[in-house]
Amino acid sequence: MAILDIVTFPDPSLRIKAKPVRKFDKELQTLIDDMFETMRNEPGVGLAAPQIGQSLQLAVIEYAEEPENEDAPAPKPKRYVLVNPEIVQRSEDMVEAMEGCLSVPGLIGLVDRHEAITVKALTRHGKPQKIKVEGWMARIFQHEMDHLNGVLYIDRASEIYEPVTEEAIESED
Repeated sequence: MAILDIVTFPDPSLRIKAKPVRKFDKELQTLIDDMFETMRNEPGVGLAAPQIGQSLQLAVIEYAEEPENEDAPAPKPKRYVLVNPEIVQRSEDMVEAMEGCLSVPGLIGLVDRHEAITVKALTRHGKPQKIKVEGWMARIFQHEMDHLNGVLYIDRASEIYEPVTEEAIESED
């Protein structure tokens, strides 16, 4: 497996609608594995193929919910591979929350997203799947699927910030 370079804004390739995946060959399997490794290395919770310079309708997601309490063991992360995904159902309820992006380093933004969605996609081996997600996972899915359509979270953000770090606070003292 390999760590791939992340394409960053304002690279114009991030603004292009990605092409559908047509071949489920060994090259695609290697790309998926490399995307997971790259995402974990950054670290991120999702990565879309356009973010690594590939115009493909492909995204990988790996996220673990927070444990119920601090004494509980951390839940095992859920892994998803979305090939040619499509949102087929959206909740009317919207939730505003902060998002960041590996392709837009150094910024975070307040983005309104659907609370729950249902996605139809193919698995990494081309089998149909239907996934219902809500909460933070629904936000991750929507964020990654936006990348496949040339949309960045900064396009949807009501406000954009430079995150404040402890280091920055200490330097102001």
